[in-house]
Amino acid sequence: MVVAAALPLVAEYGAAVTTSQIARAAGIGEATIFRAFKDKDEVLDACVAEAVGTDHVLRELATISLDEPLDVRLTEAAEALRAHMERMGTVVGALHASGHLRPGRGGADGQEGHDGGRDEGRDGQHGAGPPPDARAQSFLALRDGVVELIEPDRDACRLSPEKVATAFLGLLFTRLHTPAPGAEAPLSPEELIAVLLHGSLKHPGSDR
Repeated sequence: MVVAAALPLVAEYGAAVTTSQIARAAGIGEATIFRAFKDKDEVLDACVAEAVGTDHVLRELATISLDEPLDVRLTEAAEALRAHMERMGTVVGALHASGHLRPGRGGADGQEGHDGGRDEGRDGQHGAGPPPDARAQSFLALRDGVVELIEPDRDACRLSPEKVATAFLGLLFTRLHTPAPGAEAPLSPEELIAVLLHGSLKHPGSDR
């Protein structure tokens, strides 16, 4: 409850957010926060962990109906993943900009942002941090969530659902990068799915 209430405030104010603001948003007394967290830094680290974690977006992927056509399923998945990545970037970016996440200071459990690396904690020592393959584990979790959406159409795919899901995520994450000035606008979710499922060449006798 505390972290859920804090996330939008952290995205807006970064490390300048106060525990009194968080308490008001959560509808609790400020003292209640300190029964669960040692200090505000622990609240902020919990917000980083929630923002970069995949549990929330995996639950959203699991709610997509398998009765929908594959392109609709993947479009909904693209929107859910886009929202997840944007929230992660906003929260982590706000904390970086306000000095909470800085070189030499880890985020949740010594994690610097969401890169899965090991960084120094508050005392200047290297924190426990996630394992070196944390990013790979997160990617595999997301891939497996997308695989479940593709599985009903396994027989219709030229590639395995695992390979289609990997290509889907690769296209999606590339789309989310900020384009260089003057570069083409990124693919819309619908265009991304069309290229993934049907390629970029027109079919003979068709204008699509």
